[in-house]
Amino acid sequence: MATQIDPWTSAGIEDYSKLFEEFGIQSFEDLLPYTPDPCPYMRRRIIFGHRGYGPVLDAIVNKKPFSVMSGFMPSGKIHLGNKMVMEEIIWHQRMGGDAFVGIADMEAHSVRGTSWQDCHRVGIDEYILSLIALGFEPDGHIYFQSECSPVRDLAFELGMKTNISELSAIYGFSGETSIAHLESALVQSADILQPQIAEYHGPKPVVIPVGADQDPHIRLVRGLASKMRMFKCEVRTSTSTEQHLSTHRTDDTHTSHYEVYERTGQYISVRGKSAPPAALSAIAATIAGMGYDVKQYEEHVDVAADASVFDAIESIVRAIEIEFGGYGFVPPAATYHRFMSGITGGKMSSSVPDSIIALTEKPEEAVTKVKKAKTGGRMTLEEQKKLGGDPDHCAVYELFLFHLIPDDLEVTEIYNECKNGTLICGACKANAAVLMADFLREHQELREIARDRLDEYGLAGK
Repeated sequence: MATQIDPWTSAGIEDYSKLFEEFGIQSFEDLLPYTPDPCPYMRRRIIFGHRGYGPVLDAIVNKKPFSVMSGFMPSGKIHLGNKMVMEEIIWHQRMGGDAFVGIADMEAHSVRGTSWQDCHRVGIDEYILSLIALGFEPDGHIYFQSECSPVRDLAFELGMKTNISELSAIYGFSGETSIAHLESALVQSADILQPQIAEYHGPKPVVIPVGADQDPHIRLVRGLASKMRMFKCEVRTSTSTEQHLSTHRTDDTHTSHYEVYERTGQYISVRGKSAPPAALSAIAATIAGMGYDVKQYEEHVDVAADASVFDAIESIVRAIEIEFGGYGFVPPAATYHRFMSGITGGKMSSSVPDSIIALTEKPEEAVTKVKKAKTGGRMTLEEQKKLGGDPDHCAVYELFLFHLIPDDLEVTEIYNECKNGTLICGACKANAAVLMADFLREHQELREIARDRLDEYGLAGK
């Protein structure tokens, strides 16, 4: 009987463990039991971490508004790595999220020197057709950065909240970096925050599916979201035995809130950041009208309430901020997925054609690549049967795990049989080659159907 080994916990994930300690990325494992109908990338621990995903999960479970957003730079062939991001977007869309996909033509033009004409052609022919073919619904939003005035306008506003030194520290910009390249970084942040502008019904949780290498950008945009706020809400603990809020009230509601404050020593502070004084006064009046004891100062308001009602207070503050012309952004969340190895081993990169399988390449060419793929097999058949293979370092197994086999039990069986030496590399490659060719043929047929559906997505005539 085959040993039951968890096929999702590969040696490769250990390389990501330092991200939890050094950068504050949280393990997705803790959220998985609470995630309804998790997608395969979640179930198989390919999505290994997150930053701030809790509010998104709460929105999914409780049917509240949220968005999912990602973008693609139209400078090369669409490949299996892009497919993974697209399917994460589509899963969130199916779970009720308002989905946004940006074609990063401004980035491609400024960073790669791609012509506007080629940006448009590649954006449609490579990325958008595959996105639709994979199941992206027409109620989502697909746009080109250069044609989206809300994104460009927001990028300008974000530029007032950061500087060249900060961007240089994150992206390695130097004195030789073009201004257009700097601007493209701000446009990416505007892409991520766009789902929260008034045109799309205001602030809400937003998730960005990314690889771990994109975390610096996620941290930048979360910081910018905070800098764009008029107010900062935080739970504080009184360091004095003398309560500094308003005097004890006799009304039962006020008494209840004040007793919580006296017992815990916690209070909620709402601090203005160059906010209009009238907005702070409106916050104080609104919160007091809901039965909370409030003390207003010149630039902040303190509320006699503990952390259990923080979200309710924050919601009030955000609504009033918007009334006074602010954004009220919620810091965007991110999920982080493992990188898929290149077909030839090492990193998958579109600049190394043999390392990728493009979704637009001929099935027979993909078959040839699969048959030449680097495996985790031993030097000889005898060693393979005696010692077993190493699926954790096998590009062919990753094709099954990431893309080709929807049945978790079937993937588990392949993993165990490889580890136990009962499955040889030749059989695995043959199986993967057939499945890959079948997938590409079907996908490319769906891409042709997608071309006829562009008008459903507001892309007619593109």
